Amino acid sequence: MKYRKLGKSDIKVSEIGFGAWAIALDWWGGKKIDEHDAIKMLKRAYDLGINFYETADIYGNGKSEKLISQAFKGMNREELVYSTKWGYDIYSSKQVGHNEIPQKHDTDFLQYALQKSMDRLQADYIDVYSLHNPKMGAIQNDSIFQSLDSLIIDGKIRSYGVALGPAIGWMEEGLLATRTRNITCLQTVYNILEQDPGRAFFDAAHQNDVGIIVRVPDASGILTGKVKADTAFDKNDHRGSRKREWILEALQKVEKMRNIAESKGLNITELAFKFILSRREISVVLPTVLDIAEIETIVDMSDGNYLDEKVMLQISELYNNNFHLKPSSVAHA
Repeated sequence: MKYRKLGKSDIKVSEIGFGAWAIALDWWGGKKIDEHDAIKMLKRAYDLGINFYETADIYGNGKSEKLISQAFKGMNREELVYSTKWGYDIYSSKQVGHNEIPQKHDTDFLQYALQKSMDRLQADYIDVYSLHNPKMGAIQNDSIFQSLDSLIIDGKIRSYGVALGPAIGWMEEGLLATRTRNITCLQTVYNILEQDPGRAFFDAAHQNDVGIIVRVPDASGILTGKVKADTAFDKNDHRGSRKREWILEALQKVEKMRNIAESKGLNITELAFKFILSRREISVVLPTVLDIAEIETIVDMSDGNYLDEKVMLQISELYNNNFHLKPSSVAHA
């Protein structure tokens, strides 16, 4: 496992992290992971060198945070990087399906939510505490970031960030936070098939020493071969919102990259992860994993042998030219 510095902080993070939402929700493949299996996954990830555990209070209404605390109870806290998120009022609202519940990005709720997360994680500090899917109003709220700075001084958090949400707060919110706020990290979707708006953040992140955290590195399963033209999604699977036309077009784009992958002795999944890890602005990649075998496979890709400038340029040119496919009217779902 290779490690990187998380933005302007002194926190050293594994470049492959553990995205802990799937151990608390059945929104990926409709699979519910048994708590015993979830704890085994977390421990195996640690054994393989993963030290960065990304979660949020809303994941299973605190279930994900509790599982992390159970898995690492009694271990050296300094060897673990806990990253969690806040901003959804899970305490007075109940989530139904994938519907968004009310947000509450204010200073009073910040203090309350932080203490609740610390209690569930059984931790006396949080390494990375991020606003969850904030809208522009939250990014513009000086008092929130003043409070976060105070929490660092008080030792309750080591750093803070912003986790961007599609259709909620995206490019403009991310750029403003990166350029004007004292954030350590910015979380966004970024992969070979969905390079925007992620790549718009790279220059600002470099200039302001902000680490990028990447989620959905596999384009919702397209780049791992889990999603095929005839894949039927479970009713609870959030990928069911993807338009069928998007999936069919994405599969065509994968075929356009096969020669590039094979020329480097890689399969498509390896190409996808190494494409991300080749960007030094990126601190952590968060794959969605459902079992230990998947963790082991992805960890092997963190080997320092990434893509050269020529291959990165080839992929960039393909993306800029829509992989030489006819223009599609299908919007990102």
